[in-house]
Amino acid sequence: MTKKQRLVTWEDPFEEAHAWSGMGGLEYMQAVMEGRIAVPPVWSLIGFRLAQVDAGHAVIEIEPAECHYNRFGIVQGGLLCVVLDAALGCVVHSVLPASAGFVSLELNAVYFHPVSASSGRITCEGTIVHRGSRIIVAEARMMDGQGRLCARAGCTCMVLDQGRDAAGQD
Repeated sequence: MTKKQRLVTWEDPFEEAHAWSGMGGLEYMQAVMEGRIAVPPVWSLIGFRLAQVDAGHAVIEIEPAECHYNRFGIVQGGLLCVVLDAALGCVVHSVLPASAGFVSLELNAVYFHPVSASSGRITCEGTIVHRGSRIIVAEARMMDGQGRLCARAGCTCMVLDQGRDAAGQD
């Protein structure tokens, strides 16, 4: 049996937290995309990147590889869900003010087409469906290199005001 390995390196996500604490969501996501702020460690582990971000729109890209495979020789569905979730998180973050954070209340995913290394670059595009003062609904569509819809996901997030929610108030 041939053994293979993958080396993963990342930067401490808490080291520079002070540098981005006052940024609005879009400014923060742009800094991540431009490499001025380190990506979350899971992004390095899985190997995806933020390719585009605007207010209410985000694109994550990944090159599927053998290290992403399940026992059937296709990319593990849970890994695809992580990429969908990242696109959803980026698009939600892109519309938040500096004083806000968010938590996911629900996430759902539907798979339409298997993904493998032969699928080409996977593009996952997130958009805002509804933006309220406390609830944001977003969706993401995952396309392969041939333009086929591979999966879609939706999420509902609750906006957290760091001052108010930190005090335990709803």
